[in-house]
Amino acid sequence: MSVDDARERFDDLVTWATGTLRGDEVLLASLRGENSDFVRFNHGAVRQAGSVQQQSLAIDLISGRNHAEGSVTLTGHPATDQVRVAVLLDDLRAQRAVLPEDPYLLFATDGSDSERSVLGELPAAADAVDAVSTGATGNDFVGIYAAGSTFEAFGSSMGQRNWFDATTFNLDWSLHLRGDKATKNAYAGTSWDEQAFRSKIDWSVRELVALGRPPKNLPPGGYRSYLAPAAMQEIMGMLSWGGFGLRAHETRQTPLLRMVTEGASFAPAVSIVEDIAGGVAPDFQRAGFQRPNAVQLITNGAFDSHLVSPRSAQEYGVATNGAEDYEYPLALAMSPGSLPAAGLLDALDTGLYIGNLWYLNFSDRTACRTTGMTRFGTFWVEGGEIVAPIEVLRFDDSAFNLLGDRLEGLTETAETILDSSTYEHRSMESLRLPGALVSEMTFTL
Repeated sequence: MSVDDARERFDDLVTWATGTLRGDEVLLASLRGENSDFVRFNHGAVRQAGSVQQQSLAIDLISGRNHAEGSVTLTGHPATDQVRVAVLLDDLRAQRAVLPEDPYLLFATDGSDSERSVLGELPAAADAVDAVSTGATGNDFVGIYAAGSTFEAFGSSMGQRNWFDATTFNLDWSLHLRGDKATKNAYAGTSWDEQAFRSKIDWSVRELVALGRPPKNLPPGGYRSYLAPAAMQEIMGMLSWGGFGLRAHETRQTPLLRMVTEGASFAPAVSIVEDIAGGVAPDFQRAGFQRPNAVQLITNGAFDSHLVSPRSAQEYGVATNGAEDYEYPLALAMSPGSLPAAGLLDALDTGLYIGNLWYLNFSDRTACRTTGMTRFGTFWVEGGEIVAPIEVLRFDDSAFNLLGDRLEGLTETAETILDSSTYEHRSMESLRLPGALVSEMTFTL
């Protein structure tokens, strides 16, 4: 089903469902769908290919302050989908009858309609396969290519309609040397650029050559380090886990607690924004509230604004800015700096080039201290040249150090990273991150 057809049928289905409501019932409906191609590669050849077309409809059925939520998978056939929604509405009425009132229920009652599309320029699936196969020639290339349209919609029985769709691609791959020796990379966005893809493949090959050298075993300690955007993604993911949400701050569970209680800050070069206008997430959420184009989270190292869900807004008496209930950024972007990407190894001089980090968790949440492992694509650099891969290390350090007084610079360009998750559906989360040069990163094992 085309995106336009999905939009029309969603509108018709919500209008029909509105006509079946009883008494003072209010209906909030959210659609999520995709038309995606998937290709799995192994040894540089296609091993599995297919496509997915799916849509799911979530409904919140409200009466006063009582409500119940549920969802159904849509078939695209109006009569069948009406039957499924009718059964769901009856189930929700039965659930609602035994549920207590929700003191934090808040939904849009005077919201406005909207329509936004992030149009991409993607190659045909066959052309993408040819480009990957050609780029992988001579290497053990293992990866997954996912591409196509994703879309979300909101509709209410009060007549509000919102629509968002995006056309994106995501190629996530590894080049394997032998055993557990491999280098990992990814290329994602809205418009395929053959030269950009070729550059990433060339870097992966360069890493693979270095990976074949005898590894260097480093003792625990502090090392000058460059964190590539993919490694920064892991650190920002941990920082986002309660770092910016109002509820986490109000309950003192945020990893940025020292910013709240002690006035701590990051380096002035660090500015972080929830950049909905620059991402591939919808500009509305499931209670019908619009998201602003941008929410400034960190400005020049200092905490600026929270992500506020409707429930937190109701609980703490502030305005919502359209965050989901979990108050996690969906389109996080960090401002780049002035470090030339082409000369980052020279800027590092001697130390660790860290391409990826893995298995992160908080070792001290209140101090924003995280622990995790190096793995693919971590190398020892001397005189601006990659010398050898290193044996796996465990780091344990605080973002207040890495993004604070130890931060020497951020790259002048920021890389677009799309979440590669496909659990239930293709993710619509994104990040735009520079690489970071730090004077010291602490490794404990």
